[in-house]
Amino acid sequence: MSEVRALLLAAGLGTRLQPLTENWPKCLMPIGERPLLEYWLETLWRSGIREVLVNLHYLPEIVEEFLARPRFRDWVRAAKETELLGTAGTLCAHADFFKTQTTLLVHADNWCQCDFADFLEFHQHRRPKGTALTMMTFDTESPQSCGIVEVDDDGVVQAFHEKVANPPGTRANAAVYLMEPELLNWLEAQPQINDFSTQVLPNYLGRIATWHNLQLHRDIGTIQSLQQAQSDPRPTALWGEADAWQAQFLQHPIHQGLRELNVT
Repeated sequence: MSEVRALLLAAGLGTRLQPLTENWPKCLMPIGERPLLEYWLETLWRSGIREVLVNLHYLPEIVEEFLARPRFRDWVRAAKETELLGTAGTLCAHADFFKTQTTLLVHADNWCQCDFADFLEFHQHRRPKGTALTMMTFDTESPQSCGIVEVDDDGVVQAFHEKVANPPGTRANAAVYLMEPELLNWLEAQPQINDFSTQVLPNYLGRIATWHNLQLHRDIGTIQSLQQAQSDPRPTALWGEADAWQAQFLQHPIHQGLRELNVT
C-alpha cells in the first residue's frame, strides 16, 4: 500500500487523563503490555503502509525515544510542533509529504481494531462515485459526546451533529479518514482553517463516503475508557521480541498508577 501515506495525530495533552498524563504522554498509554501508538503502527505495517508521520507536542522526548526503536526506523518519522497547529494545520504544514498521495489521517488517541485492509480497499475501489474522502464510523453508546453523522442509502454523509444533546442516531465519526489529493489542495488555499471536524468536513457534505467499523472503537480520552480497554481483545504482537524500550515500559509506574485509580 505504498501509495498511501499516513499522519498519526499524537500531540494531545490528555488533560482528561490526569494524573496519568502528568509525566507520560497520552499516545503511549498502556493497553495491556504495549502502548496505544504501537498498536496503530502495527496496523499500518500490516496494511502495507510504509510512509508514516507522527506529530508530537506534549512530552515529545518520550515519544521520540519510543519511535527511535529499530522496528520503526526508515518508515516512521516524527514532526514536533512547538505550538499545536490543529488537525488541518498539521496537514497543511506537511502538505508536500502528503498532497500527491492518498492520505490516511488518524487521531491516534483512539483504540481501534477492525478489518483495516477492507477500509483501505473500500476507499480505493468501492467508495461511491464523486466522493473525495472516506470516514470510518462506529456505533457509540454515548452519542451526545461524539460527532454523529447522517448518511444516505449509499453511505454518503449528509449531515453532522457534533456533540449535541439527543442527536439523531448512534453512528459516530471515528476520526479515521482516507482522503484524496484534491482535499489537501483545497486546504492549502484556506490558510485560516485549522480544525478538521468543524471547518473541513462541513464543506464536503455530500462528498464523504463512510466505512462502518463493526468491531472495536474507543476514544481513549478518559481514565474510565482506558481502564475498559484493558479488558478488550488485543491482536497478537507483530514485533514479538521484547526490546530495551519495552522492558523499561513494562516497569514504568504508569501501569501501577492506572491499576490504582478507581473510576466507575
